[in-house]
Amino acid sequence: MTEVAFHFNAPDRVAYACRLLRKAVSSGAQLVVTGSPDTLRQLDAALWTFSPVDFVPHCYLESEPSVAAASPVMLMTSTESAPHFQVLVNLGKAVPGGFERFERVIEVVTLDDEDRQFARTRWKHYADRGYAITRHDLNLKPSQ
Repeated sequence: MTEVAFHFNAPDRVAYACRLLRKAVSSGAQLVVTGSPDTLRQLDAALWTFSPVDFVPHCYLESEPSVAAASPVMLMTSTESAPHFQVLVNLGKAVPGGFERFERVIEVVTLDDEDRQFARTRWKHYADRGYAITRHDLNLKPSQ
């Protein structure tokens, strides 16, 4: 069964996603990141610039096939054509369709009240279907 984790209290969704992806890629993970087109564009730009010494290989599904095949991070608005099913990072408001095909789902939740309300709806969706949910409160962790 898919492992579901909520990472709460991210002060900045995109900046947190950059650090999360860097850590996951360094451990050998393959990830699909879903969200709105605007959020994915922001993430794409941030992944090129967030650290002067780190690069997180990433691309969109529509990228050249050789680039897509070599990228451990795939940016997608939908998981419909996901090339792998190890980790799904959701930066969107809704539960991603097809999430159950992934080994792990990570939900990133900001401090914004509206975002927290959408997260409660997603939490309820997973819980109602019997998924065990792990909660990570980022306010309790030292900044990285």
